[in-house]
Amino acid sequence: MVVFSWGFHRPTALPDDKGLAFKVDGFKYKGWVFVKYNEGKDLFDIELCGNDMTIISVIEDVYFDQLVNVIDHAVERTSDYVKQVKKLYNIQ
Repeated sequence: MVVFSWGFHRPTALPDDKGLAFKVDGFKYKGWVFVKYNEGKDLFDIELCGNDMTIISVIEDVYFDQLVNVIDHAVERTSDYVKQVKKLYNIQ
């Protein structure tokens, strides 16, 4: 699963069933990810926050079926992703 390539850990439900938070250790981003449900739009908003909970980036209006892909591009994917993976795992 792509989620585990992010170093996904510490999943936490947000109060009032408004979403969830979890920590990641991706190639591009390390810190907290908050996935919040926007009931009025029936869409999700994603916040990337530092360890001090300062909001670093906000991605709004994400459809449910796009959540993993959008988070993957914010947290893990880089323009030279395959090269980075090979270097990290010492693959020729």
